[in-house]
Amino acid sequence: MILRNYLPPLASGLLFGAGLALGGMTDPARIRGFLDIFGAWDPTLAFVMGGAVLVMAVAWRFVPRMTKPIFAQAFALPERSDLTPQLVSGATLFGIGWGLAGLCPGPGFAILAIAPLQAVVFLASLMAGMALHRVMFKG
Repeated sequence: MILRNYLPPLASGLLFGAGLALGGMTDPARIRGFLDIFGAWDPTLAFVMGGAVLVMAVAWRFVPRMTKPIFAQAFALPERSDLTPQLVSGATLFGIGWGLAGLCPGPGFAILAIAPLQAVVFLASLMAGMALHRVMFKG
């Protein structure tokens, strides 16, 4: 049972992290280069995102035909689709942090193997922000 519960997410996380590292997304300079559209623009992130969109486009063709996920009892889809001030402000803060640090959570964890000190500083800041949100919005 433990293998069935933990092996698929572990394998998915390792594959995701390897893809991020292979695509250069663990290099904050690449992310900043992508955001610098009027300077030395680096399109690498656009190609990585395009590849992800293609993979998901294929995957979403199969999902409606499935009665349940392969490794779970039911699909976990969002129940809400409205835009709230919390969602908009959170997305804005996420974007600002991503632009300043050049990392978001996925690459932040993936970079642990490449530059642990940089990753620890980023991940500590990420956890502090999550804790602050929990305190401000009570869970």
